[in-house]
This record gives sequence, C-alpha cells and structure tokens, in this order.
Amino acid sequence: MKISYKIVLIISVLMVTVDSIAQEFDVNLQLRPRFEYRNGFKELMKDGNYPTSFVSNRSRLNFDFKQEKIKAKISLQNVRVWGDVNTTAISDKNGVALFESWFSYDLTTDWSAKVGRQVISYDNQRIFGGLDWAQQGQSHDALVVHYGKNAMQIDFGGAISNGGENLVETAYTTTYKNLQYIWFNKKFTNSSLSLLALNTGYQFENTTEATFENAYMQTLGGFTKFQNDNLYGDLGAYVQTGDTALGTSKEDILAYNVGINLGYKFTSNFKAELGFEYLSGKAQDDTDSKMKSFTPLFGTNHGFNGFMDYFYVGNHKNTVGLKDFYGKLAFEKDKFQIALAPHVFYSAAKIFNPITAEKQSSSLGTELDLTCVYKMDKNITITGGYSQMFGTSSLELVKGGNKDNDNNWAYVMISFSPNLFSYKATK
Repeated sequence: MKISYKIVLIISVLMVTVDSIAQEFDVNLQLRPRFEYRNGFKELMKDGNYPTSFVSNRSRLNFDFKQEKIKAKISLQNVRVWGDVNTTAISDKNGVALFESWFSYDLTTDWSAKVGRQVISYDNQRIFGGLDWAQQGQSHDALVVHYGKNAMQIDFGGAISNGGENLVETAYTTTYKNLQYIWFNKKFTNSSLSLLALNTGYQFENTTEATFENAYMQTLGGFTKFQNDNLYGDLGAYVQTGDTALGTSKEDILAYNVGINLGYKFTSNFKAELGFEYLSGKAQDDTDSKMKSFTPLFGTNHGFNGFMDYFYVGNHKNTVGLKDFYGKLAFEKDKFQIALAPHVFYSAAKIFNPITAEKQSSSLGTELDLTCVYKMDKNITITGGYSQMFGTSSLELVKGGNKDNDNNWAYVMISFSPNLFSYKATK
C-alpha cells in the first residue's frame, strides 16, 4: 500500500473515532531543506581533499490525538539528500521512517504513563535531548511513567532493546541493551532544580567465557537554572561510574562533566553570555585501564562546544576530553535574530606527539559561530550561519588534518511548519 493511501486511511479512521468520542485531532507538517558548505567540518581539512556542499531535507508528518485521559502521536518522516536517487527512481533511498509512535494514559490526576517510540528530553538537553538539529532527530523505544503535582515532576523511564524477535540470544550493539532512569524536577519562584540518575546497559560478547554480558554505566547529577530580573544562568554537573563495554570486555569508568553559563539582558533586544564546560578525558600517556572520558550519551550535542561539531557529535569519545570557554552576544528585534559565539578549546588531559613523545600544548583552537534567524511568517523560518575554526597543532594530533588549511562551514535552512488540519468536537 502506498504511503499516501496509508496517510488517508489513518486520517479517516481517526476522524471517525474523534467524531464518535468527541475529542481532538491535529495534523501538522514540517518541510526542512538545509544547504551546507563543509570545508573542515568535524575535522580539520586534509591536504588534497576538497570542500563539499549538499542539500539535506526532512519531511515530517505528525498526527496528534487526544481523548479525555488518552493522548497519542504518530510521526512519519523521510530524510534525504537532494540527488541521492535518480530523477526517475521508483523508490526512495531511505524510505519513510517512524520517528514517534506512542500513547499515554492518565492513571490519576497526578500519574500518567507513556509507552512507545518517543522523544526524551530534559533540562538543557546535555544528557537527554531531541537532537532536532540532525534531520533524523532522536527518539527512544521506551516506557516513561510521569508524576506531576504543583511545581514538582518525577519521571521513571525504562527500555529494553533487541535486534529482532530472536529465538536465541545474539549480541546487540545498535544502541543500549537496556536503560533505566529517574528524573526529578522542582520549580521555585525564580529558579528550578533537576536531578538525574541514569543506568545504561551495553551488551558485549565475552568470547573467553562464551557468554553475553552487559556493562552497566551510571550517570548521576543535576541541573539548576535561575533568572533574577535581567540576570540569568544555569549550572549542570554529572559523574559517570560503573562499567563501559570495550570490544569483548568491560572496563571501569569514572568521568566528570561540569558546565556553567551566566547571561545578562542589557535591553529587551540585546543580551550577552559567558560560559565554561569541562568534560573529563584520559591523558595519552595514562596506562590505567580505567576509562576517564565523559560521554554526554543522548544529548543534543550540536548545541554545545561549537557548531562545527568537532567534539562529541559522533566523535571525540574516549579521548582527551575538553575544556570549552565561550561567550555569546545576541540581538533580537521584531522577526530578526543574530548571535555571535566564540569558543576557546583546550584538552582536559595531556596530549603527546606520537613520534617524539613530547608533551604538547593543551590548546586545541578557537571557533567563531555566527547565526542569523528570520521568521518570515508564522509558518516559515529561515536560519543561516557561518563558522570558522582556527585550529592548533594539538588539534591536528587529536583530529587529524591540517590546521593551516582554511577550515570553515556555512549553512542556510528553511523550516516550513504549517498546521494542516485541526478538529475538535465536544459531546
């Protein structure tokens, strides 16, 4: 059955349901083409390589349903690069994927449960985030039980993963084998406090003992933010302990993350921020088997440590860590926003030249990020940006490439997000 017929069938069934039990149904669309020019994106440009450019596109269709104690959502999406299939292709390279598919039920006035494919996002999205910058986003197959009363919330989440309906156990390495977490949030007059306890299990095959095992890592910490008149800020701190899977074995882990951000609104249109983040790493001459590099797991990592994604966006795992000193100047008026954010990067642990064995500078480089946003109307937003990386010889050792090459990145993105259909009936 073609996808267009499936969509019409879904709408027809839900409309009949809505009309019979008198509740709400919404359909909304997002089309998001993005042009990117990459010349040293994620890693320094190597000699002999050439810059590239492309247009990626997200097409997402959302169905939202609400009926008394029940809520449900189905989100279908296609992610593609312009030209990734022939102009006469009869099928798409990536097809249509299920981004979200969940329903929730209000058990009482304070308790509810949500089960299915869903976005899990908390606080500043450092540990759990929706990863909306990535065209495919990020969602989990999970059960989340929610408690909320007055200004307090508690979420209990859990998931178990497998590659299929197997008859016997096989090693699962696509993502975590299982996870469990508790998230607590309390809001005060001008501030809020969150606490997170997360346990993630990663499966590996112990070939020595011919068995499958799980390495369980715990991420524990909290996040707080405040706003007092024109002054605002936030602080997050986390520790990772337990075990991490390494090939066919597991090793102990002890790693840290601390981030602080302070801002001031000089006028209703202009604000400035200063911040620092520390993610622990492991020195290159450290022979201890214990892992010391912090991993921000399921966060929206593109929003941290520079937009050129040199650090923790599918990379920089189990390395020398990072110290990120940054600032931000932002101006907003009517439909227009502009922001300039410099980052100064240092390694959190020692770097050595692999040939001479000499200790290197901890300085990794400086990145400048310029971002502009224009809201054309209620359905269309245009976003553009330019970033430049000024790398060092130490960054060459960590990431490869040539610091003397011109390393930059630019993009223009259009987001078209109309509401296609809304229906509300009362009985």
